[in-house]
Amino acid sequence: MSFDPPAPDIAKLQLAWEKWERGEEAPGRVLADLKISGMRELLATLAESGWQSTR
Repeated sequence: MSFDPPAPDIAKLQLAWEKWERGEEAPGRVLADLKISGMRELLATLAESGWQSTR
């Protein structure tokens, strides 16, 4: 039986980041939330697509 991880949840990723910026969550909890919400998959998708920052 194979497992396909769910698509990244950008809203959850943003929420986790904002909680960290406000000092509401410990770094370990933020990293766990980013992992659970699909940060690795999102970054891989952006890298594969050739995305470039405009900043």
